[in-house]
Amino acid sequence: MVIKISNMIYLASDHKGYELKGKIKVWLRNWGYEFGDLGPSAYVADDDYPDYVSKVGELISAQSESLGIVLGFTGEGEAIVCNKYFHVRTAVYNGGTKDIIKLSREHNDANVLSLGAGFVNEVEAKEALKLWLDTKFSGEERHVRRLKKIEAIESANFKKLAGY
Repeated sequence: MVIKISNMIYLASDHKGYELKGKIKVWLRNWGYEFGDLGPSAYVADDDYPDYVSKVGELISAQSESLGIVLGFTGEGEAIVCNKYFHVRTAVYNGGTKDIIKLSREHNDANVLSLGAGFVNEVEAKEALKLWLDTKFSGEERHVRRLKKIEAIESANFKKLAGY
């Protein structure tokens, strides 16, 4: 059973992100963040990332002030899963310029970071994570307007699926 606590950072991975997730827990603890590990609790070579990262998507959807960090080999599949949940905006970082990290928070108010553990080394992951956590949403009108449009699309699609 997952305990819901607002202002938490929720973590989940698959086998490819498991080792890096352990390092992230140490960094978060050292930086003074409260976090919850949603799995896996042990390395399982053939696990499936949706089983774990979906828990992050669910909790972030329900808790507007919480953040999530998910990890897999590329980070792409994990982001796709999390983005299936309402009000979840997942940014992917699997190397390259860290400008995308900053912009994902400033412009898109990304509340989940998906890291491609197969493409970033420990130093890159630590720098990207710290930058992502330290960067806040700008609140600029144009970005707020765009996020409201995204929410309207989410709501309309939900209503279609529910038959309203």
